[in-house]
Order: sequence, then structure tokens, then C-alpha cells
Amino acid sequence: MKASVLIAAKPSSPLLLLRGGRRVRSLVSLPRMEGEPASNQQPPKETIGFPVPLSPPPPLLSKNLELERALSASAKSSDSLLLISRNDFVYEDEWLVVVNKPSGVYCERVLSSVSRLLEAESSPEPGSKAGQPLELHLANRLDRDTSGVMVITKLHKAAAKLVKAYTEHKVKKTYVALCIGPAPNWDKITIRSGHGRSKFGAWRVYSVSDIGRSLPGGSLVKEMVTSFEVLTLNGQRSSKSLAKLETNLKTDSECLESEMLVVKDKGSMRLRSNNEKDGEVLIRAYPESGRTHQIRLHCQWLGIPIRGDVKYGGVNEWKGREYVAHALHAESLTFEHPITGSQVEFHAPLPSWAGPVSCPNSSG
Repeated sequence: MKASVLIAAKPSSPLLLLRGGRRVRSLVSLPRMEGEPASNQQPPKETIGFPVPLSPPPPLLSKNLELERALSASAKSSDSLLLISRNDFVYEDEWLVVVNKPSGVYCERVLSSVSRLLEAESSPEPGSKAGQPLELHLANRLDRDTSGVMVITKLHKAAAKLVKAYTEHKVKKTYVALCIGPAPNWDKITIRSGHGRSKFGAWRVYSVSDIGRSLPGGSLVKEMVTSFEVLTLNGQRSSKSLAKLETNLKTDSECLESEMLVVKDKGSMRLRSNNEKDGEVLIRAYPESGRTHQIRLHCQWLGIPIRGDVKYGGVNEWKGREYVAHALHAESLTFEHPITGSQVEFHAPLPSWAGPVSCPNSSG
């Protein structure tokens, strides 16, 4: 089966190119989404004067694929299906439950599954007095197809403190993603941009100069910042990573040094040239903010969309196989325990597509 690859090409690129035996479609040349003005048309009057999104809209083919995935996830919401078992528990105490969320299910379904599991385990013996009802809350949310660390609180007090920690950006997060695209020309990079939902309903990248400005509908463009590091290229560590491991001379602070990319206009978006070959780029992401689809949008901007992420330019087929979910995994969470005050760090087991990956900021 030939792989169909979505790329961000120049407007002059043909709709269909043949390269390396694969079919390559240009996102720019695809028909626009319903309601999206054509490049030679004036924008709707109601959008004049508002910030203009810089990243492309989702391609038309993503609509049906996303619908299929949503229906599949909904089918898993049957009351008779227990999605979470004790094997999925990463940690538990009196106040918290940390689980490894599977891909392809909604967070609310995970919450209800954990609730039923805990209730079944705590059911009183016949004739005995029932205990306190559970006060389960989602402390963090993941996209439907994103797997990894999810925290569920057991008390309102714990929930309120964790919400405050997230609001004040005191929770450190790492993600691992498998991207498909040309080899990056950076080893580590930090990208800062605007983030917002455009008039046509899709989350898009905006210029940093638009941060704080209003969008149609009343929402604001907000700042989003993500740091990335390349872990492997086609299964092999990059030469820079190997040099770092061999010399082992850099301190942790030096290892965190990276290029800075500030998104001001479309000129900073990575566009694939016709002579570049796609490969598998395994990256780790460190989101400093917590915007919707943040990592997915920034990977698209950097020219390495996540495998299976058809909404943001990722390939649906790769090496003869079709993928029904994007390859993004919430690897770790670090925060101050809401009750004990101690620093805690939780890691979810990596999915098979990630392979052996070193812990964040480690030298091995």
C-alpha cells in the first residue's frame, strides 16, 4: 500500500506529486474547508480587523477520519466495558489515583471506569455501614487519542490545590511523540507563538504580536510555549545526542539550552522542499503552557507533524500501514503533592512505538 503524505507546500506546488513511490498531497493546494475564504477572495466582513491565523486549516480529508475515530471512541463507552484495570494504575494513595490512559478513549470514560473499579473494591460487606462517597475529579485532561499519565483526585481539597498548581504553571509535563517529516536542523528548540480558535472553529497558530487580541466570538489569542528535543532519527540517536552521551561534559542546565523560535509571521513555518525525504523523528516535548492541541500545532509548524495526526498535517498511512490515532504520549508529570506537600513525579509506561527512551534530562 502506498503511503499518502500530507505536506505544507508552496502555493505553486501541484496538487499531486510523485516522490519516492509515494503519493504526496499539498495542504495548501487542497480544497479549502467550508467557510474558509479562498486566497483570491476578500475575508468575510465579520473577520476584518481581527488577528489572522498563520497555520493552515485542517485538510478536508481529516473531517471524515476524525468522525470515524470519534465514533470508535464512543463505542468504547459502553457501561459494560471496563477500560481501566489495576494494571493501568501508576500510583494510588488516600488522595490521588494516577493511571496510564489508553489511546482512543475520552478522559471522562477513564474517570467513570476508575470510579466503578474503586467502588467495587470498597463495597461494604452485607450489613456493614457504607463508607464516604468518592469525590473523584480529573486533575488533567488528555486528547482522546493521546495516551499517558492522568491524575484523578479523590477529595475536593486535593482537586482545588491541583487546579491552582496547573493555573500557576507549577506542574511540569513531558510528552513523547513520533513525527513523520524531514530531519530537523535543530537538536533542541523552543517555540513561542500565539494560540487561538479561529472563526471557523479550528485551533490555529497566531503571531506573538496578536497575543491578548480578541478573536471573533470574544476569545483571546493566548501565548503558548513548547520546548522540544530530538531523541532519535529513524530509530537512531542523532549525532548531536550521541556526542553528548560520549563526552558527558554538559551540565543539566547546558543540556536544556536550545534555539528559540518566535513566531511572528508565516515565514518561520517549516515548509518541505521536494528533495527532502521523510523519516521517523522521535521527539520529547516540554510544554510550558497548557493550550489545547499545543504540541500538535507546534509540531505541525516545525514541519514534523505527528504520525496519524491528520487534523494537523500528519500522515494517515506510513510504510504500508494505516494509523487510527496520533502517536502522542503523556510521559510524565511532576508537581507538589496537594496534601503532603512533597515533590512527586509520575511516569507512564511508554507505548511500543516509542521504543527505548531515556528519562527526561538524564544523560543515558
